[in-house]
Amino acid sequence: MNRVFSGVQPTGNLHLGNYLGAIKNWVTMQAEYDCLYCIVDLHAITVPQDPKALQAATREVTAGLIAAGIDAKSSTVFNQSQVRGHAGLAWILNCMTPLGWLNRMTQFKEKAGKARDQAALGLYAYPVLMAADILLYKATHVPVGEDQKQHLELARDIAGAFNRNYGMEYFPLPEPMILGAATRVMSLRDGTKKMSKSDPSDYSRINLTDDAATIALKIKKAKTDSEPNVTYEPERRPEVANLIDIYAALAGQSSETVTSLYASSGFSTFKGALADLAVEKLGPLAADMRRLLQHPDYIDEVLRAGVERASHIADRNLREIEAIVGFLKP
Repeated sequence: MNRVFSGVQPTGNLHLGNYLGAIKNWVTMQAEYDCLYCIVDLHAITVPQDPKALQAATREVTAGLIAAGIDAKSSTVFNQSQVRGHAGLAWILNCMTPLGWLNRMTQFKEKAGKARDQAALGLYAYPVLMAADILLYKATHVPVGEDQKQHLELARDIAGAFNRNYGMEYFPLPEPMILGAATRVMSLRDGTKKMSKSDPSDYSRINLTDDAATIALKIKKAKTDSEPNVTYEPERRPEVANLIDIYAALAGQSSETVTSLYASSGFSTFKGALADLAVEKLGPLAADMRRLLQHPDYIDEVLRAGVERASHIADRNLREIEAIVGFLKP
């Protein structure tokens, strides 16, 4: 069976974009792939984190995955920091990754901004750790959004370089998986920006812990424009197109089908239908997530079991990699 690896950062406030862009697809993959879903807390600390908030966010993300339908018995759900092979392999790969490759990574430039000289080394080397995450398990497929494609391409380059350096096809070259409608969900306040947990306005996103009334209110207040009809024109009407894409993804329909259904309706009708659909689909998830968060011991046990299963694969592969590199095990 082919193996899928994917990760999500534990930085709090899982939202609709995380669900439609990643988690919803992860659920469907479980029947066809050996799946490892990682809460990437090592990646999280590339920027400053409050320790207690990081622990709480790790549990919240785990609860969100389970509530969304990830089966922790058939899929491996674990937090990255507790599988030591991630850091170990990252160092080995750091030592064979040219600086020129990392200098081309656009996300570092975006995240570091003008304070690039004050950015942590971990933020710069983030893509190599991501490559280690994937290659440690010899993953064959990686679900990615458009903003992560460049990092996956780097992982493929690093895997190929390792294979050439040591004259063997040890690492498979992982294939990207870009699945489903609304893989890039935009802000409810600005259709040109990705929905983000870091946006200061809570009305820019639907959090997976929002109750039914809050979900409906946020959709009602979502930005559109002054034109009366519902049309799908992403370039000219990005906010309207975003709401159509969200409806399509929640309903399992195409954006064209949704547009034809509501083309002659006003926005109050369309938003009302979208609010009802979002509450129907997300309400039970939010309720289950809140219930799970009342039982942190259960969440911790899920993570412990996942760490044990992930470590079984990771430890074996890292021993092989260390032997290939030339590390002596007395």
